[in-house]
Amino acid sequence: MENSSTSTLGVGILGAGPVTQAIHLPTLSRIRDVFHVAKVMDVDPKIAESVAGRVGAGWTTSMDELLADESVQIVVVCSPHQFHAEQVIAACRAGKQAILCEKPFAMSQAEAEQIAAVSQETGVPIIVGAMHTFDPGWLAAKEHWGDLVQTAHTIRYSIVLPPNPRFEDFATEVITRPESQPRDRRDPEVAAGMVRGGIMGLAIHDLPLVRAFCPDFTDLHVLSCEVPDPSGYLLNLRIGDRNVQVFGINTQSWEPEWIFEAIGDDAALRIDFTPSYVQAGSATATISRGGKSEVYGPYPFNGYEAEWRFLADLAKGKAQPLDVTELIHDLTFALEVADTASAAVRATTAPKATTAPQKEASV
Repeated sequence: MENSSTSTLGVGILGAGPVTQAIHLPTLSRIRDVFHVAKVMDVDPKIAESVAGRVGAGWTTSMDELLADESVQIVVVCSPHQFHAEQVIAACRAGKQAILCEKPFAMSQAEAEQIAAVSQETGVPIIVGAMHTFDPGWLAAKEHWGDLVQTAHTIRYSIVLPPNPRFEDFATEVITRPESQPRDRRDPEVAAGMVRGGIMGLAIHDLPLVRAFCPDFTDLHVLSCEVPDPSGYLLNLRIGDRNVQVFGINTQSWEPEWIFEAIGDDAALRIDFTPSYVQAGSATATISRGGKSEVYGPYPFNGYEAEWRFLADLAKGKAQPLDVTELIHDLTFALEVADTASAAVRATTAPKATTAPQKEASV
């Protein structure tokens, strides 16, 4: 009988935090006929050893050691954002078969272009973990929405979620989660940082979907930007000739929702996604046209599993690599939204200058 560790693709994980523990490991456990976790790296040896122990993998605190391990064919980058570009480039140069990098895969256009050049030079394909772009519900919508990309005038994208730890705790026991400290949203820098962090950490999941409906995505204007209580963002944008609203909020009590909508005069699309940490099948897409509605989904698996299965096909040469230029456009679009919105909220939150009353001239 063939050993599963030699008949399946070995995965090396850089960064063993909550995303690894609560999303990728549960996903990989469902497709053990395709992958096995070969090695886990984290700068904290206790976390690396504990997480690796859950899946019978080796562990290390060294990226170089993981990349030198011949049992690792696939690398997934789940480290803090500022390390993504360096680690993706190193994995390419190590000659791995494919790389999955959590979003954002770089922190600037220059970094993204460097990644693209190294990927082309080494022939190592890269995908970015924007899971909804792989979701079967989204892919079904693309097949059936007709000319809606050309005719849509309004795009709406809203996320209402409890804090991530609530979902993480249902998925697994997450170790060493830092406690978040309350922040004063009245401080312009705090408010700007919250908006930028929310866009690059949460909104970025579906900004590629927004960009798909905004062909003039470089013509971007922030009409208004607010920071809702307790945290999140509410953006009203004008992108080309499209009205776009991007909303995200973390709350302790509301029902979760994750909705994308594109609306035209004669047709509309609504996609209802399942929450990130809930392995509950795919999104459901509803296309309304001429007084009738067509529903696609839900399908048996979600975008996380779909992206991993696509990664396997890439590694085996069964799928065409993604256009890295499109990944760069997705990144630069997200950065432009984040930078413009954070500047807008900084300006509107800053205290207004007051003019001291002038004394009346003495007679």
